Amino acid sequence: MASLKFVPGTKVLYNNQPAVILKIVDVNLITIQSLQTNVLHSVPPKDLQAVNNESGHNTNTSIEVMTDLEWNTAVYRHEIVKNILDNQLSTEEIKDIAAKNKVHYSTIYRWIKKFNSEGSISALSAKKRTGGKNKSRLDLHLDSLVNETIANIYLDSSKKSITKVIREITLRCKELDLIPPHKNTIRNRIKNLSDEEVLKARFGTKAARDKFDPIKGNFPGANFPLSVVQIDHTTVDIILVDELYRKPFKRPILTVAIDVFSRMVVGFHLSFDPPGEMGTGICIANAILTKDLLLDKYGIQGDWPCWGTMATIHLDNAKEFRGNMLKKACQNYGINIEHRPIATPHWGGHVERLLGTFSKEIHNLSGSTFSKISDRENYNSVEKASLTISEFEKWLTIYIVNVYHQKVHSSIMMSPLEKYKSGIFGLNGETGTGLPPKLFNERRIKLDFMPFVERTIQEYGVLIDHITYYDDILRKYIHSREDSSKYSKKQKYIFKRDPRDISIIYFYDPVLNDYFEIPYRDTSKPPISIWEFNEVVTKLQKSNLAVDEDSIFEAYKEMDEIEMKAIRETKRLKRFSRLSDKRNEEIHSNTKTTLHKSEFLQESIDIKSIQPFDEIDDEAFTS
Repeated sequence: MASLKFVPGTKVLYNNQPAVILKIVDVNLITIQSLQTNVLHSVPPKDLQAVNNESGHNTNTSIEVMTDLEWNTAVYRHEIVKNILDNQLSTEEIKDIAAKNKVHYSTIYRWIKKFNSEGSISALSAKKRTGGKNKSRLDLHLDSLVNETIANIYLDSSKKSITKVIREITLRCKELDLIPPHKNTIRNRIKNLSDEEVLKARFGTKAARDKFDPIKGNFPGANFPLSVVQIDHTTVDIILVDELYRKPFKRPILTVAIDVFSRMVVGFHLSFDPPGEMGTGICIANAILTKDLLLDKYGIQGDWPCWGTMATIHLDNAKEFRGNMLKKACQNYGINIEHRPIATPHWGGHVERLLGTFSKEIHNLSGSTFSKISDRENYNSVEKASLTISEFEKWLTIYIVNVYHQKVHSSIMMSPLEKYKSGIFGLNGETGTGLPPKLFNERRIKLDFMPFVERTIQEYGVLIDHITYYDDILRKYIHSREDSSKYSKKQKYIFKRDPRDISIIYFYDPVLNDYFEIPYRDTSKPPISIWEFNEVVTKLQKSNLAVDEDSIFEAYKEMDEIEMKAIRETKRLKRFSRLSDKRNEEIHSNTKTTLHKSEFLQESIDIKSIQPFDEIDDEAFTS
C-alpha cells in the first residue's frame, strides 16, 4: 500500500505534477517546490500524493487468505527488518544478520525496501511461484558477483557512480569468462536498494538518521504522538431516531480512540451494533486515516491533523478486543496490542475520562437518557428524541474538532491540539517526531480491519444471512473446488460488508488480489442496514414465520407501509383537529353559540395549551 513520509527531500505529486518537500511549516501546511517550474507552494498535506501511489491498487496479499506458513514467514522477516531499522545497523552488521539467517544481504535490502514502500507485514510474505516472473534470471554465481560488486563499490562512502559499477562488473565477468548481464539489469538492481540504506552507506549514519528516523522520545511510555492510543466503547446516553421516518429508535454505541500523549481524539465509530470486532476495527481504521473526508462530508470547518499508525493500542479485557482477526490486522500494520491487567481500571483512565466529558455535553441534547434514572425526573427521552445517527455523528465531530481539541486540558496544561503539535514539531528545545507517514487507499484499510465471512460461490451467487448477492466477477469461481479433484471440498472465499448498508458486500478476489463490490442479486430490493435487517428477522421469528429473502423484504416493505400510514394519519388528524380546519367551521359555530363566552374562552385556552408533536422545541444544538 502506497504511503507518504512528510520529511524534507521527499518527492511527491501535487496536482499530478512532481514536486519535492522543502519544509514542514505546520501540521496543516507544507512548503513544496515544483520540479518542473521551480515554483514554491504552501499546501495542506491532503493535497499531496505519494509518487508510487497507484490509484489505490494494493499489491499485498489479503491477510485473511494467507496460510499460517505465509504469515509466519512475513512475521519472521519483519522482525529482521524492524531490528535493522530500529537500531540503524550498518552494512557489515546487515551482512552478519544475512549470514546467520542463511539469506543474501541483498535479499534483506529488498525486504527493507518492500516494507518501507508498503508499510505492512503482509508485504514481506513469500509470494506464490509465477514461473520466474519478476525474479532474477542470472545464475547463482553471476547473481552473487553483481550483488557483491554493488555492495563493495556503490554502497561505499567513495560514492562511485552506477557507470563505474557496470564497468567493474563487466571487467570481472570477462576475467571469469562469464557473459556480463545487461546494463539495465544492474541499474534495476541498484534501484531496488533501500533509499535509507543507500544514504547510510554513501553519506553516513547521521545523514540517514536525520532524514528517516526523527527522535521519538522514550518508548514504551506515552512520550510522543501516537505512541500509545487507548480504545474503549460505551452506550451513549441518548435515544436517536431512524433516518427515514425519524421515529425514536435506540441508543447508539460509541467506540473512541484517544492519543494518551496529547489527549487528542484520533478516531471514533458510531453504530447500533453491540460492541464487537467490527466497531473496534472500523474505529482503528478511522484513527489511521486522515479526517479530511469526514470533515468534507459534513462541511465542518476546523483542523483535525491526526493520521498514521500508532505504536501501541491499549484495550481492556472484553471479549470483543481479543479476536484473532483484530490481532492479526493490527500486527499487519505494525501495531502492538496491550491489554490492561485485570482489576486495574485506572489503566484506562484517559479514555474513560474522555467518555465522561462527552457524556456531560450529550446530556444537553434532545433525547438524552442521562446517566441515572433519577436525573430524568419527568423528562420523556423517547418523545424528545430528534437526532439521527448521521446528525449525531456531525454534532460529535464538531464538538471534538472545535471544542474539545481547543480547550485547555488540566493534566497537560494546554489544549490537546497544542500538545499534539508540540510532539510533532518539538517544544522547549526537545526534538519532535515530525509528521507521521500517511497511508492511502482508505477503502482497503477499512476492509483490512473488518471481520469476514467465508462462503462458497454457487450458480445463483453468494448467500449471506438469507440474502443472495451476485456479480459477473463471481462467474469464474462458481462451484470451484480446493483442488482439481472432483471429490475435494468446494472452495470458500472471503466476503465483508458494511453494517450501515448491506445491499453491497465486498468480495476478495484471490487472483486479482483486491476487493470488489457485489450487489443484491435482485437489485430492485432496497438498501437496508444490518440493524433494520435484524429487527425484521426478529419480528418474523417471533411470529413463527419462515425466514428467507422474500419474507424479509416483504416484512420490511410492510413495516414501511405501516409507518407511512401512521404518518399520513397523524397529518390528517392535525388537519381535521378542532378549531383548525375550515371544513369544521359549522361545528365550531354551533359550539360557540351553545357555550357562554367565558366557557368558550376557557375552552380555547385549554386547547391552545396542547402543543402538536412537530412543534416540540428541538434542543439538539443548545449548549
